[in-house]
Formats: sequence, structure tokens, C-alpha cells
Amino acid sequence: MKIALFYLCIMPPGIEEMTKEELLSVVVEQDEKINSLSFELQNLKKAVFGVKSERFIADVDPAQSELDFGEVEEEKIEETGKETITYEREKASSKNKPSRQPIPAHLPRIEHIIEPEEDVTGLVKIGEEVTEELEYNPGRLYVNRYVRPKYVKPTGEGNKIITGKLPERPLPKCIAGPNLLAALIIAKFVDHLPLYRQSQMFKRQGIELPDSTLGGWMNAGAKLLRPLYEVLKKIVLSAPYVQADETPINVLESEKAGSTHKGYHWVYQDPVKRLVLFDYRPSRGREGPRDILKNFKGHLQTDGYGVYEEYGKRSDITLMHCWAHARRKFKEAEESDRARAHYVLEQIQKLYDCEREIKEMQLSGTEVVMIRKEKALPVIEGLKKWMIAAITGVLPKSPMGKAIEYTLSRIDALTTYTSESHLQIDNNLTENAIRPVALGRKNYLFAGSHEAAQNAAIYYSLLATCKANDINPQTWLAETLQKIATHPINRIGELLPGYSASQVPDAKG
Repeated sequence: MKIALFYLCIMPPGIEEMTKEELLSVVVEQDEKINSLSFELQNLKKAVFGVKSERFIADVDPAQSELDFGEVEEEKIEETGKETITYEREKASSKNKPSRQPIPAHLPRIEHIIEPEEDVTGLVKIGEEVTEELEYNPGRLYVNRYVRPKYVKPTGEGNKIITGKLPERPLPKCIAGPNLLAALIIAKFVDHLPLYRQSQMFKRQGIELPDSTLGGWMNAGAKLLRPLYEVLKKIVLSAPYVQADETPINVLESEKAGSTHKGYHWVYQDPVKRLVLFDYRPSRGREGPRDILKNFKGHLQTDGYGVYEEYGKRSDITLMHCWAHARRKFKEAEESDRARAHYVLEQIQKLYDCEREIKEMQLSGTEVVMIRKEKALPVIEGLKKWMIAAITGVLPKSPMGKAIEYTLSRIDALTTYTSESHLQIDNNLTENAIRPVALGRKNYLFAGSHEAAQNAAIYYSLLATCKANDINPQTWLAETLQKIATHPINRIGELLPGYSASQVPDAKG
């Protein structure tokens, strides 16, 4: 009765004139709307209060949790008898004992000799006990003072003064050296420390460096690195396989006073050469990728964002999709349709098990393609048949209906990765490259201008490439800032992280 009254409350006007079939249609439509709103509310609660993990643990059959030991004959014990129990204590396995990692040998040691308080005169030393303690001194500022004596000829001929030549400096007339500049950049774009916090840290050491000064150094450093960034862009976009994704960044420049503008970092990655490119655009529209991908040819792997659909229609581009995004849809539908969601998640897990096997066995080339066609392709084909049958039994606007429609409409693009060994099953490498941006914007909140956002894209590109190639970003950046101003422009690509002569295009290109 209550349900009927509820439906009457939300029914449109003129309900009394509707036929039975029309009423049923309205009820179904309202039911779908309620389910959709409930799903949105559920996701909102999960986003605010829930755990973000997408880990899937399959249900275990209760029968599997019962161990079958066969028929065990019960021992007959006399009522008046006594049972004696004996046991042996096993030594604890050394594997379970916690162990401390040795302190790295490359760290400098300061030795302290501690003699006994007792008089040891006449005693024989038979050995020593050594205890190592890891200690830390806070980062220390120091000054490079370059003194250049001036010389002239004793007779004063020519009035020519001879002095030594200053070493190359990243920013002329700037007091910051390359290691300090690199530390400031790493602190912001790798460790997510806003400039005002870094300014406060310097103040504790008695050094006044306003955040406006640090911001000026950041801008100058980005200008210095821009030629290297442009070479990186050419290399990534000339690759035959690129992954793409995007993430928002708030920018202070806005037409409306007191508010921020939402810009976007579009990220393109060559997963084979492990090169990452961030490209800032003021919007999430198709203008950004349309401009940067205009000459791209090859495999393009993306999520399901509609902007990328036009690239699937180009004859020189093979559009691929990401199984991690498809899996996420079914993970979201898990609470509303547990049985179907678990079946699909188990099938997708088999695809990832196949990829794990390939990685563990260190397979390559034709071996990868062979094992994917043998193990992964049948799973995908079976899943496709299942979705075609299942979609008629779910509401189109339900979470499960949307998940099936999303995956089924992209199933061919999701299957493409099985055809070539260098292709990836998902876009996770690019999502990992984006993660520092998400962490950073929680700390520094926004970029001060569109130019600052593009400067951030330069830093994020080069530092993400360092991370992808397991290169220490502090060491690489300090060395690069020291060299780049005088490095030949036609060989600027030699300074890229993980440089390989074969991957740098002709400077004329």
C-alpha cells in the first residue's frame, strides 16, 4: 500500500487517463530512475566515506572451506582409563622472525671509539663490538664563493685585465645554484611541497627566500628546459604506440573574480620507451588532442571518453581501450548485482593472471602473442557471448546495464592488445604517471596562471620520465640545469632522462 502511494506521488499529471500498459511503462521508468539515483548516492557516499581500493576477492564456495580427511575411525577410550598426551615443541621458523635491513655501505661513517670506564692497562684486546646507528642532519645551505684574481701586464701594455672564467650557471644573475634549483623543483613536483612551505623551511635556517622569489626561479627554470620538453614531445608523438589520459588542474586566472578556472593536463605516454608527456590545455574539449595528435599514426590506447572516438575512424590509427576502466564499471555495479558482477570480475581476473604469467616468465615477441591467444582470447570471446545474453535481462540504466553496454560496445578495441606483444592490457602506466598531479593539487591547490600550468606540464613530463626509467630526479635535474644553457641545440635530446641516440629524431625534424 505504501509503495503504491509512493508511486502515485511521483506519477505525472493525467495518470487517470493512462492505459494499463502506459502505467506499467511509467512505473518501470520511475523504477529505473530510483535505481540510478540510489546508485549515484551510493557512489557519492563511497567517494566521501568509503575505501578507494578496487581489489576484487572472489567468493569462496563453502564446500571448499571444508577439508575432507576421509573416514576417521574413532578411538575407543575406556571410561576408567586415563589418556596421556605427549608433544614436542618445534623451534620457531627463522622465516617468521623480523629482520632489519643492513644500513647501506655507501653512506659515510663517523666512528666513535668508546673505551671501558675501567682501567685496561696491560689487558689484551680480543675483539670489538660494533653498533651502527642511522642519523640525519637537516638539509644544509652553503655558499659557493668564486674568487677570480685579476691580472695585468707589469708594464701596463694594452691595459688588458685577465681573469678566470666563471663556470656555467643555470640562471645568470640568480643566487641559486643548480642543486638548489633542482631541490626546489623536486620538492614541489615530486614531494608536493608548495613554495610558501619551502619558504618557511628556509626561514627556519635563517634565510629569507620569499615564495614570490621561488616562483620566479621556477618560471625561469621551465623556460630553460622548454627546448628539451619540445624534443620529448616529438619523440612521444612519433612512437607507434601511445597511451592517453587527462586530469584536471585549477588555475587562478578566471573570467570570474575570486574563482579558479578548471584546466586540464592531457598526458601521452610511450610505454615501450618509457617516455611521458604532459600537455596543458585550458579545457577538456577535443581541441587539445586534435591539435597534438594531428600527425600521430599507430595504436592509441584511451579510456571511454567520447573525445577519443573520432580517432577510431581514422585509417592510420587503431583505437584501443583499457580493461581497467571496463573492470571499474563492474566493480561499481557489484553491490546492486553481486552475482553478475562477480562473474565478470572473475573473468577479467583471468586476463590479468595471464599478463602476470607473461611478466614472471619474461616472455617477449611471438611467445606473448601466442599465450594471449591461447589463454586470454577465449576468455574475452566467452565474456562477449555472456554479455550479449545478459544485457536483455538487466535494466539499461542500472549499474549493471551501463557496465555491460560500456564494455560490449568497446569489446573489439579491448581485444586489440592480444594481437601484438608490446601492447598493454590497460592504461595503468599512464594513470600512475598522473598520480603526482592529483597529490600535488591537494597541497598547492591551483596554478597561478595558464603559463604556470604549462610550466608545471614541462616539469611533470621530465620528472615522470625519470621515474619511469628509475633515474634519480635530483641528480638528473641538477646536472641538466648545469649543462643545458651551453649544450648544442641540435643535440639537446642527449639530455633526456634515459637518453638513447636511436630514439631522438633528427633535429631538422
